[in-house]
Amino acid sequence: MLLALTATAGVAEVAVAALLESRPALVHTVTGAGGPGSWTYYADGLEIAAATVFGLALRGAILVPALSRVLSRPLRPNAVYPLHGVRFTLQRAVARLTSTRFTIALFGDSSAIVHYLKALGYRLAPIDQTGSNFGTMLGQEVPTLSRVGTGTMVSDGLSMANAEYSSTSFRTAPAAIGSHNYLGNHIVYPAGGRTGDNFLLATKVMIPVSGPVRENTGLLGSPPIEIPRSVERDHRFDHLTTGSGLRRRLAAKNHHNAVTMALFLTVPCLYVYGLLLIAMFPLTGDGGLYWLETAGTALLELAFTVGFFVLAERAVLGFRTLRPRLCSIYEPAWKVPSILYLAVFNGTPFKPAIWRLLGVRMGHRVFDDGCRILERTLTQVGDGCALNAGSVLQAHSLEEGVFKSDRITIGNGCTIGTSAFVHYGVVIDDHARVDADSFLMKGEHVPAHAQWRGNPAAELTGDAACRGMP
Repeated sequence: MLLALTATAGVAEVAVAALLESRPALVHTVTGAGGPGSWTYYADGLEIAAATVFGLALRGAILVPALSRVLSRPLRPNAVYPLHGVRFTLQRAVARLTSTRFTIALFGDSSAIVHYLKALGYRLAPIDQTGSNFGTMLGQEVPTLSRVGTGTMVSDGLSMANAEYSSTSFRTAPAAIGSHNYLGNHIVYPAGGRTGDNFLLATKVMIPVSGPVRENTGLLGSPPIEIPRSVERDHRFDHLTTGSGLRRRLAAKNHHNAVTMALFLTVPCLYVYGLLLIAMFPLTGDGGLYWLETAGTALLELAFTVGFFVLAERAVLGFRTLRPRLCSIYEPAWKVPSILYLAVFNGTPFKPAIWRLLGVRMGHRVFDDGCRILERTLTQVGDGCALNAGSVLQAHSLEEGVFKSDRITIGNGCTIGTSAFVHYGVVIDDHARVDADSFLMKGEHVPAHAQWRGNPAAELTGDAACRGMP
């Protein structure tokens, strides 16, 4: 149970689980459960599960915004404070509280996310509601010093870095993103970033902090190079974002998102319910056998975790596979589910086996040390591959309100380096290598035995490739 909750919940939840797991008598005292033959056993478990999940949701929606605003008040912009002092403690508490994955994932990619961020302290006015202004992964160090301009759309993985640290002190400073921007995945936006309005920031781009403020263009890579703000294909659905039809489409999207948010709360509620039923099951052993039964319970709960989330994901898809798509954000599409529980299996032979259950066409003898595969049924990984920690295989993109997805195919004996990002439509032939922290862009074809590196990734040739091989 503790392993499962560590991967899916916070420190407080794990502490409570540890208490209940080690003191089964306490469980029965609190719940009054008489055992599997009693209705009280099931009713009490359901009540505790619902209180846990919906309490967590209410904490994130109501308590966290109020606390973050109160704790942020002593933090003045550009004032220098010593490390490990009171204000440092307040700043770390604010960053921790406001980056709760559960709440951001609940409201992300829906109209509700802008209202939640405003409650945290973000400056967003005036809001140009698209129904998908922010994704489901977002982090910030001081929300009250974060500003995002009107009409800007943000994909998953934005981090507003509005705190700076030295060996002795730290300071907070405003981080401001312009209006009518589009931001790709995994971007760290620092205080003083030199980008303005109508700007495209590609996935994993390095934000310039010196030089003139750029507008009406785009940046790609690290170090960044200028690219066009948009291409013609990205505007084929522009007619859906204006006129009287927008209100109708936005209402339909809000209705669809309300259903998915209800499912998002129901699934963990049922999951916690299952864990509690297992934890409350009466143990018959005593003395030296009790520890064995406790260990067996923990393993059973871990197996339940895998089976439950695999079944839930496949059921939501109707036990079908995803198909490559090109559509607007107002079309019903698959919302990427949580895979936090898989972190327990990183670096073990069980991780590839679970990927297969989730729909990945996974080869034999694959080493996965912490890869994230987002569209499981659109991804193929060959035999003998190595997927290093922090790597991402993402078979979709959201660009200018256009949702795009395509397959990712990785051959035999390939290596995906630490924190490398592989985008949709990529084909990697046998025994090729994508180096650490590289960004392999959409539609790239990596030849067999080639080595690619950089952001954006390109092939290394000659001596450079030889020096890069272990």
